[in-house]
Amino acid sequence: MGPASLQEDRELRKESKEEMESYRCLLQAGSQLESTLQEVTVPVSMKEVGGYIEKQVAYLSGRGEDSSVIITLPECSAFSDIPEEALTKVFTYLTLIPTRQPGVKFIIILDRRLDTWASIKTALARIAASFPGNLHLVLVLRPTSFFHRTVTDIGFRFSQEDFMLKMPVVMLSSVTDLLRYIDENQLTSEFGGTLDYCHSDWIVLRTAIESFAVTVKDIAQMLQGFGTELAETELPEEAKAIECLLELHTDKYRKLKDAIRSVSKEGRHLLSSLETTAKEDDSQWDVKLDWETVQLLAQLRDMESAFDGFFEKHHLKLHQYLQLLRYEQSFQEMELCLEHLTAQERELCISANSLAETEQALKRLNNLESNAQEVTARAQIIILHGHQLSAGHHYAMALIMQRCNELRHYCDTLTAALKSKHTHLLQTHQMLLCLGQAQTWCDDAAYLLANQLVDKFQSKEGAQAALRDIEKLLEGAPSMLSSGLDIVTAEYEAVITPHFQAQIGKMFEKHAAVQQMIQNRQACLRKLADKHVRPVQLVAPRPENTPRSKSPLFSPKHLKFTFDLSLPGKRASRKVPNSRKIEVMHDYQESRSCVSYSLDGDDSPDLLKHVMRELIETERIYVEELLSVLLQGYRAEMDNPALSGVLPPILRSKRDILFGNMPEIYNFHSVFLQDLEGCLEAPEAVGACFLERKESFQMYESYCQNKLRSEALWRQFSDCSFFLECQKKLEHKLGLDSYLLKPIQRLTKYQLLLKELIKYSTDCEGTSELQGALAAMLDLLKSVNDSMHQIAITGYEGDICELGRVLMQGSFSVWISHKKGPTRMKEMARFKPMQRHLFLYERALLLCKRREEHGDGCDKTPSYSFKHCLKMTAVGITENVKGDVKKFEIWYSGREEVYVVQAPTVEVKMAWLNELRRILTNQQKMLRKQQRASVSSEETESGRSSPDPQPHSPKHQHNRRWPGAPHSVDICEGLEEWPGGRDPFHPSDTEEEVLVQLSPGRYRVLADCLQNGPDSIIIKRGDVIQLQCEDNRGRLVKNVTLQQEGFLPAATLQLIIGGSRHENSSRLGPGNLKVRKLSSP
Repeated sequence: MGPASLQEDRELRKESKEEMESYRCLLQAGSQLESTLQEVTVPVSMKEVGGYIEKQVAYLSGRGEDSSVIITLPECSAFSDIPEEALTKVFTYLTLIPTRQPGVKFIIILDRRLDTWASIKTALARIAASFPGNLHLVLVLRPTSFFHRTVTDIGFRFSQEDFMLKMPVVMLSSVTDLLRYIDENQLTSEFGGTLDYCHSDWIVLRTAIESFAVTVKDIAQMLQGFGTELAETELPEEAKAIECLLELHTDKYRKLKDAIRSVSKEGRHLLSSLETTAKEDDSQWDVKLDWETVQLLAQLRDMESAFDGFFEKHHLKLHQYLQLLRYEQSFQEMELCLEHLTAQERELCISANSLAETEQALKRLNNLESNAQEVTARAQIIILHGHQLSAGHHYAMALIMQRCNELRHYCDTLTAALKSKHTHLLQTHQMLLCLGQAQTWCDDAAYLLANQLVDKFQSKEGAQAALRDIEKLLEGAPSMLSSGLDIVTAEYEAVITPHFQAQIGKMFEKHAAVQQMIQNRQACLRKLADKHVRPVQLVAPRPENTPRSKSPLFSPKHLKFTFDLSLPGKRASRKVPNSRKIEVMHDYQESRSCVSYSLDGDDSPDLLKHVMRELIETERIYVEELLSVLLQGYRAEMDNPALSGVLPPILRSKRDILFGNMPEIYNFHSVFLQDLEGCLEAPEAVGACFLERKESFQMYESYCQNKLRSEALWRQFSDCSFFLECQKKLEHKLGLDSYLLKPIQRLTKYQLLLKELIKYSTDCEGTSELQGALAAMLDLLKSVNDSMHQIAITGYEGDICELGRVLMQGSFSVWISHKKGPTRMKEMARFKPMQRHLFLYERALLLCKRREEHGDGCDKTPSYSFKHCLKMTAVGITENVKGDVKKFEIWYSGREEVYVVQAPTVEVKMAWLNELRRILTNQQKMLRKQQRASVSSEETESGRSSPDPQPHSPKHQHNRRWPGAPHSVDICEGLEEWPGGRDPFHPSDTEEEVLVQLSPGRYRVLADCLQNGPDSIIIKRGDVIQLQCEDNRGRLVKNVTLQQEGFLPAATLQLIIGGSRHENSSRLGPGNLKVRKLSSP
């Protein structure tokens, strides 16, 4: 038992002693009251003899000489019928009332004036046998009739001795004889006296007095019993039980007080009645004697006062005990909170090795400090409450003050520890920040030195400008670099670890190297500025043969960069073949080494595992959130009968719209999480994990496409009580709509985490898989985004799913022209483009017009009105259009329709061209497979048209023509066979249309053509065809071999016979197929 417990025990014993003293006073008052009650209480009560008293068998009626008490037995015909026992009780009751005075005597007046000697004799005998008191005299009024009086005289004369031996009997002839024995004012009116006596009032008064005595006795017993209960009740150890006990005792106390007030009121009323009667007649003995009974009021008040004192002390003790229990409970809860915070503070690691880790630790520390401030504020409230209890003279004052001191010590210790760690982390953060700034400055310095062009140094102005750049750089050097290693070490001595010491040392070594480079460069530049060196420009028509030793700046350690200075937009092939190139030498070796040096401090494996842990942890949280929505929350609760009353039936039937394919996503990620957890120790394997599940991620496309319908349904029922009940049950702070957005948010998170993994996975195994996973996730995001736009297309009458997967989409400016007859007609003004939103599918290109739907805020969504559909089998492209590098052409059905498309940027244009090339190239490959499958024999005339003997010469490259640009629809897999072909990511510089125009005449077919339709024509390899007129259905073609006619699109003709312009042979199609124009019309 500790000191506080001992002190509490002493205080409790002291309080119990005072309470027991009050209890003793209560018992003493109760004993006195009980003694008084025994003195004034008559053993026989009015209830026992009330029936005979009411018949006036006998009654008390005044006093005789020597204050003797007169008992009158009036004429009563039922006297002889009263049982002996009852008569004895009546006499006992009447004699016990005045026996409270010692030596009292009794006189009996026996009125038998209308009776006989026999009844008198019987009555006297019964009186002699039953009367319990000191009988002083019996006055008998004998019968008034002559006969009965004579008989009575004779009978009494013979029996007088018998009666006289037992009691003195006086036989009276008339009422007047009574006056010789009793004063007339003590006789009632029936005996000729003046005593005002009412028998019924006397009965009522006697009943009230006896009832009052009984009530006082009961109340006294109740007070004693309740006091004993309070004194012997053991105090429970639970606050709830104390509260119930206090409530029970208070209720009993109030009831007792009500009873005491009631009996006191009754006693005061009796006392008032007795006092009034006493004033009217002071000689009425029984009224004066009954004052003693009524005077129990005073003793009852004394007992009530003693009980109030005892109950007040006991109630105060209980109340303070309850306060102590509650305070102890608050103290223990606060102690647990402070211990928990202290444990968190001890677990908080402040040994961070990077700025990111330091900021993360500071963030955790700030959160912990915020929680600690809240908890310590509540602790201060508890301490203040303890002081208030102590100020109220609580019996456990010492214990409460000790608890207050303990809480204060806890709070001070925790606050000091947090403050110390906060100071340490802030200093670490400041050091790392300065270190990072210094490293950045060194990198910037190396970069500046590396990018200063040497050719500019040949002029004084150039050298001075370079010097100014270096001086400006030096002015912005961080203060840490000017302090020196020893000063920095001393300034951050409290937080420097061996790791930081090594980093700071490397940083200063790096700074010394960079400083040496800067000094060398400054010295060189100052010499150049002073000598006014003439600018030197080295020109070499053949840079591969230029000797580098001619310039003093050329040395093996220098790197060389070559820049083509030909102007953009001009065709290089049209220039003089010996175009010049200028070579500029850069002193870049040292700066490159400095940059690589700065990477030595990165702890890539640790950062890699940190990112991997973040990926797994966020994935686990994501799966748990999906589980809470599906199995534990909203979707599962839709089948709960208890909530069927608050769930609209239409909502239950549309649960698949509201949740989409979220169950499928949850099932997938439950397995995917296990795959990720298996990669925790081998983060480089996570790329393969993503690639294995690449196809499964396509389920997000369905979820996102359903999201608009889901949001509309949510907005309709968001205020439904069902959702509020589920949210309350799950204890979610956010509504269901926030959790329905989680899959989309998670999908965008993967590519960010993969980028971080790639960033810290340099030269590790699995880097290529990580790159592939990143590309797959980016493609998925793009596909999802495109599909979200696709569902907003309106007005398309066919099945849009038949067009294949949407590959790209975007807004462009479009000019459309149609070829009608021999001329081309513009549909719109030349300088007024149409704004169209293009959707590129695997099998078609849709042109739509963007329209904004009516709505407010987030409800305002765009839609796309369908305008044109271009089948990819009839599409060709021209990569460059004169006048704008952002324009390209999409032509349809052999340039029957030409769409000039202007992209917002060159990058967007090249992305679309690359995708178009890929689609058209794949179509070519598929067509060649079909052609090869249908070939039944080798072409006998294939050697008639030989290929260009010098296909790779610049001259022949310049004259080659095919539909579209070098990578357009008509180029197949033979592209790789063309050496010197242009980079597919850089558009050609052509300003003219390169579409092959087939002139009328006869041609030999190099590939089969099988079409279905009303105007279809069968053409096989080797057939001779004749090209005739052309209209909007295509070119009218006659198969001379089979004697058939039909229309073929221009693009199909290009594929089966190749292209020719001005009767020149051209090399087209797969496998370097050849074609010859046989004749002209």
